[in-house]
Amino acid sequence: MSAPYTHWFIRARLKTRQLLLLVAMAEEGNIHRAAQVLNMTQPAASKLLKDLEDALGAQLFERLPRGVRPTWYGETMVRHARMALASLSQAHDEIEALKAGRFGQVSVGAITTPGMTLMPAAVALVKQEHPNLRVALQIETSDVLMERLQQGKLDMMVGRLFESHDKTALRYQPLVEEPVSAVARPGHPLLSMPSLSLRDLVGAGWIVPPAGSVLRHRFELTFQEEGLEAPVNLIETAALLFATRMLQQSDMLAVLAADVARYYAEHGMLTVLPIQLACKMDAYGLITRTDRLLSPAGRAMLEAIRKAALSVNGVALDVT
Repeated sequence: MSAPYTHWFIRARLKTRQLLLLVAMAEEGNIHRAAQVLNMTQPAASKLLKDLEDALGAQLFERLPRGVRPTWYGETMVRHARMALASLSQAHDEIEALKAGRFGQVSVGAITTPGMTLMPAAVALVKQEHPNLRVALQIETSDVLMERLQQGKLDMMVGRLFESHDKTALRYQPLVEEPVSAVARPGHPLLSMPSLSLRDLVGAGWIVPPAGSVLRHRFELTFQEEGLEAPVNLIETAALLFATRMLQQSDMLAVLAADVARYYAEHGMLTVLPIQLACKMDAYGLITRTDRLLSPAGRAMLEAIRKAALSVNGVALDVT
């Protein structure tokens, strides 16, 4: 490779400790504490930072009376430093796994519905073909998973892509839209009503998603569009285990993704009320990064998700 095309970080002799320093300064907000975290002197930390700023020709941190704050240039470098360090950590983990005779490891995130319907089938498929592959599955909200994907803590995720998300270097393949159902405990008094209407549900106690969420907004609109007041007896939570336990011990109702509601109904834990709600969740999909190469383990997991999506949801995904 000729000199004009040599990467800037080679010319600048970028050091791993500079990447670690960037992340530590962003987290600590103070170069002295960052130096302590990295077990180096403050003058040494200051020199590492100055060398990097000189190489980039940009100020990375704004000096404040009681600390430092990343500039826009700094925020960019901190974000990429986190990704680079995460990638190096994954490289080490993959090598150690291979040395130990394992195929490797893959980290996947999913929101609740695909976590219950799609991912068990996908993980079963990949473990059938690669028994020694270590799979780490995280079930969280799309916002939490997106942050971890961008930090390099996840190889891929199955979730939603919102307007607020930074879509740079992301690939999104939609799977299915997510209808919702109203659920209650088995034997709930409303189940004995001959013809259940939305008006019958206004006065009930409801377990609903937190304010500000898409489903909460659409849940309230469902009543308002029928000329009804939205329910006011509410418990707000995103904790599914709490919600199901609370439903079993009370006459409250809840709005859940239809697949999740069906799962609990099939196991006799909850009952789906015989009423169709107009609200639904946005489609979720498979999200990967275009600026990172997947490991062999990651590609195997992606292929398993593709097969499971075709089997469970009837959706063909492109994994090339």
